[in-house]
Amino acid sequence: MEGGTAMTLAPMQGLTEVLFRKAYEECFPGAIESAVAPFISLTHGPLNNPAKLADVMPENNVGSIPVVPQILGKEPDEFVQVAGRLAEMGYNEVNWNMGCPMRMVTAKHRGCGLMPYPDEVRAILDSVVPRLRMRLSVKVRLGLKSADEVFSMVEVLNDYPLASVTVHPRLGHQQYTGVPDLDTFGRLLPIVRHPVVYNGDIVTPADAEMILSRFPAVSGLMVGRGVLYRPTLPLEMKGLVVDPDERIRQSKRFVAHLMEAITRSLPGEESRTRKTKEYWNLLWRSLPISELEARKALRAERLQDVEKIIAAFIQ
Repeated sequence: MEGGTAMTLAPMQGLTEVLFRKAYEECFPGAIESAVAPFISLTHGPLNNPAKLADVMPENNVGSIPVVPQILGKEPDEFVQVAGRLAEMGYNEVNWNMGCPMRMVTAKHRGCGLMPYPDEVRAILDSVVPRLRMRLSVKVRLGLKSADEVFSMVEVLNDYPLASVTVHPRLGHQQYTGVPDLDTFGRLLPIVRHPVVYNGDIVTPADAEMILSRFPAVSGLMVGRGVLYRPTLPLEMKGLVVDPDERIRQSKRFVAHLMEAITRSLPGEESRTRKTKEYWNLLWRSLPISELEARKALRAERLQDVEKIIAAFIQ
């Protein structure tokens, strides 16, 4: 996909936060054009808590991948309140999460739990859109339990001036199991009146090429877990890294850089150990090692032991 297809980093709670976004941009400047930040919840804690917006505070994101904040919730007044604060920070777009498949979220008609309720979504948009001082984009799945849900939802979304619609072609109850339903995505694509971003199971350059070849009308690709499995993926998709040895060398360089960023950014051995293991549990796949070898670091308890084991793999 050498050329101009825009690439967005997916929102992944605990993983694609500002620590990762900055480390990635420092290692591979411009490889990813934008990122959607992990969601800001309208219900977990008071809205005026500074920690709620820490991940997207402009001063924290200097040198980071350009970011679009994301909101999870269905409360119009609170949505507008948070979006207003984001606008004051200088953001010109906010993303509405209608795709989160976590059961504790969907059970409360939030995230993907909104997909079966187009009338409820219309009422929320009727209240929110006229009061926003920024563009609104939306991230959805095909539905919670049925792919028919997305077609009714798109009839609603088409009536509003959205910046884009990102579609993950799975159902909420699938979580991340099974395979994306590309046939339904193909039927949906020409119906959406907004730019459509494809999201789901892009873990190799061949995956990206397949999506762009089959669906040339998509306006961009959103990549999440694939970047953690293979940090050079965006570079490979742009034709900037083609040699396997270079891919491994660049992956080792990024793992080392991210580990250094964790040490600089997080206080205390416990938090550093936990975060290092969270990333290593995914990043080891980019290196020429086995899962058995990788798990040596995951089983270690002391930070210095975890770091020593990882260092041996990335030398």
